[in-house]
Amino acid sequence: MLNTIGVFCASSPGADPRYVEVTRAFGTLAAQSGRRLVYGGGNTGLMGVLADAAMAAGGEVIGLMPKHLVDREVAHHGISELIVVNSMHERKARLADLAEAFVALPGGLGTLEEFTEIWTWGQLGLHAKPYGLLNIAGYYDGLLAFLDHAVSEGFFRPEHRAMVVVDDEPAALLAALEAAPPPAQPKYIDRATT
Repeated sequence: MLNTIGVFCASSPGADPRYVEVTRAFGTLAAQSGRRLVYGGGNTGLMGVLADAAMAAGGEVIGLMPKHLVDREVAHHGISELIVVNSMHERKARLADLAEAFVALPGGLGTLEEFTEIWTWGQLGLHAKPYGLLNIAGYYDGLLAFLDHAVSEGFFRPEHRAMVVVDDEPAALLAALEAAPPPAQPKYIDRATT
């Protein structure tokens, strides 16, 4: 079993109430199935919903937050452990080290940046951990269409596109991450196509 899941998500709740509802279900399910969550450490938006749900269900939640954000009083002090780090770079590196798999819930630029960095690291062979998108209410449909377009235009290999697991239901996504095959071979420049 994947025991520790790194989660990227928004510090706001979003416009559609299903984002909060399914995030709460994901946090509850993760805790009830004995999984520990590692996330950005926030107490607002989907981040707060996720942490609160997991804690209420008896789970373990570790937050990683740079000091400058803790100083702005957005840290969640009701979780199992809050690790204060010096920078966003350190936060992402520590989260990547602690997690055995990664999930992105709906979010903005920060969520997208963190998730695509993990995906890029997997593509380059820097880790062999599975990762997926919880596509609540079709939130990531546009991103997935863009990625398919990038494949058709020759900027993204099909095997790297296939590395991400996508589902709109928490239990199905966790099951798919558990069953995910090893990632494709690392990307190396093909001089014939450059």
